[in-house]
Amino acid sequence: MSTLGTPIQGVTLYSFTRASHARQYDLESLIRKVAAEGFGPGLELIGFSSLRGFPNRIEDRFIGEFRELVQEVDLVPTSLAVNVDTGLRRDRLMTQDEMVEYMRAQIEVAARLGFPIARVQISLTPDAMESLLPVAEKYGVTLALEVHADQHGAHERVLALRDRYEMLNSPLLGFTADWGATVTGFAPSLLEAYRRRGASEELLAAVVALWDGFYAEGPPITQKVHGERFGAFIGLAARYGRPELGIDFAINGTGLFGPASIDTWQEIMPFIRHVHGKFFGIDETGEEPSVPVRGLIAQLVESGYHGAISSEYEGWHWNNWQDPFEIIRGEHALQRAAAQDAGSSMITDSHSARELLHAHLAQPAHG
Repeated sequence: MSTLGTPIQGVTLYSFTRASHARQYDLESLIRKVAAEGFGPGLELIGFSSLRGFPNRIEDRFIGEFRELVQEVDLVPTSLAVNVDTGLRRDRLMTQDEMVEYMRAQIEVAARLGFPIARVQISLTPDAMESLLPVAEKYGVTLALEVHADQHGAHERVLALRDRYEMLNSPLLGFTADWGATVTGFAPSLLEAYRRRGASEELLAAVVALWDGFYAEGPPITQKVHGERFGAFIGLAARYGRPELGIDFAINGTGLFGPASIDTWQEIMPFIRHVHGKFFGIDETGEEPSVPVRGLIAQLVESGYHGAISSEYEGWHWNNWQDPFEIIRGEHALQRAAAQDAGSSMITDSHSARELLHAHLAQPAHG
């Protein structure tokens, strides 16, 4: 592989959740739509939201039909998002053995469907990841734990996982880097959604100022700091007479818009197996006003990253007035322009994507 990275273009079906909820598309028609729009070759989906009966009632017939469909429309499965859900029981959390079995069933389906990566969640500890390694080895699936706001590449929990990965020295353990951890501002579309809910301009200005202050201070290194920031958004809403917006401000202000710098990804870059190209909208100039897409693409190119980027449009939660397909089209154009500016290109053909992804996942990390 070349020194400069050539990231693989792709998308997660999560970006089109609003269209799915409205029954505009079923799984097959949405996959065909993604292919027809040229949003591949990379295809990511979430097991529990896209696959009826997941994971224990996925029949061989469906497996065959899914693989035939993906091959027909010339897409490349990249990542299947799986859940940890240790709190399913009312009386207690899952034991370690129960968690492994719960995850095993999902990882097995990922392998049967042809996904080389299973995105797992940050609630897994280093011990839990080590206990899942034999499962990953059995099915040949890379476990890529998602580093998402409110955490980041230099967070204490993420560094503990990285250190355990280094000790285990397996290419099947790594990270999914979610760009929501390295945001540079509150999304304008979310501010507009709050405005439509009756929030005053004074309150919105205060929300932005609070977040900007956290950005200036730097990202939370511990969960204690995260909790303090969460509470600050709740208190702000109460002071401005809109306490019902407090939890919403707090969840979005700390859980979607992470104020870490791009440089924090370097702490775990050798272990990044997949990327969630999290973003919230594209403005009239073709840029993402909240996420430094150009800098993030340049970083991946300069770091020699040859894995996939699943564009993950999160603005669907609140934006019901714009077309998500048009928004994804704009973000993909921005990614391609950024890669070109960095002296490389995005991979947009399935043959090259398959070869690069296989080689990328086979390489051991060197921290």
